[in-house]
Amino acid sequence: MVSGGCVVAEGDGDPAASAGEEEVAPGPARELVVGYALTSKKAKSFLQPKLRGLARRKGILFVAIDQKRPLSDQGPFDIVLHKLTGKGWHQLLEEYKETHPEVTVLDPPGAIAHLLDRQSMLQEVSELDLSECYGKVGVPKQLFVNTDPSSIPAAVTRAGLSLPLVAKPLVAKSHELSLAYDPTSLTKLEPPLVLQEFVNHGGVMFKVYIVGDAIRVVRRFSLPNVDEGDLSNNAGVFRFPRVSCAAANADDADLDPCVAELPPRPLLEILARELRQRLGLRLFNIDMIREHGTRDRFYVIDMNYFPGYGKMPGYEHVFTDFLLSLTQKEYKRRPSYSSGEG
Repeated sequence: MVSGGCVVAEGDGDPAASAGEEEVAPGPARELVVGYALTSKKAKSFLQPKLRGLARRKGILFVAIDQKRPLSDQGPFDIVLHKLTGKGWHQLLEEYKETHPEVTVLDPPGAIAHLLDRQSMLQEVSELDLSECYGKVGVPKQLFVNTDPSSIPAAVTRAGLSLPLVAKPLVAKSHELSLAYDPTSLTKLEPPLVLQEFVNHGGVMFKVYIVGDAIRVVRRFSLPNVDEGDLSNNAGVFRFPRVSCAAANADDADLDPCVAELPPRPLLEILARELRQRLGLRLFNIDMIREHGTRDRFYVIDMNYFPGYGKMPGYEHVFTDFLLSLTQKEYKRRPSYSSGEG
């Protein structure tokens, strides 16, 4: 079973993750068939040999879904794991779910869509009241912009946002962001986009990975603090293709303890539980920052569905345990799947 609320920083000791050929719990009476529909890039990063090997030993079989064939003609599947967009695919998935209610779909397309739109992405976080939960969690002030760029400075003034502002594409398929320091630079942005007040956070971000009830946290380097001198000496739009990635790992860096300290475990457990329920998702991550100079003031600045779990410490153990936990009921024996792994 997945252990609830386990928070481990990348690099912290996880005996199960570091062992070579460690013992694993026996798998189900028959193979658990997981059909997956992922882009080739996603499949390569997620279905690493260490995941496939552990899955085999636990009785889990990953099978590639052929998107050109009806889902009902494939399988049979116990779980469908996907990260594809498009109305066509979503329609196929909804129809398959109606005729195969016994199959677990990770996750519902309608719920996923909520995290693909940055205008509404953080709404559920903003509505949470976690003020008495080992810290305060909020979202930065932000503004949706879908107008002529020349009118953006006035819109920002009316909304009461303070510079600098982080500009993010409206559709959360891109990790690119820009930092605008002055009103003139705002006119160089390309709507539709979301403008978010920049919050100084010591240059470190916390990526909170959620897999069902399990939680893992890693530190990543982020944008540095901005002071008054930066505002007066910088002008224009500074673009950042990808601020946080595995190469920006900050867990082994010599950081100020006040900056490096992880968010409190109880706070993360409550936050993850509330968002799982509100979003109807089981596979997502939260990007959090701590306001510089505080210990308990946190902001959620972004969320992603089915993030890069291959960069999460011990992900193969967490994910296989999660898949097995979904199917703890007794299955009717089906014919064995003979086509091999996808």
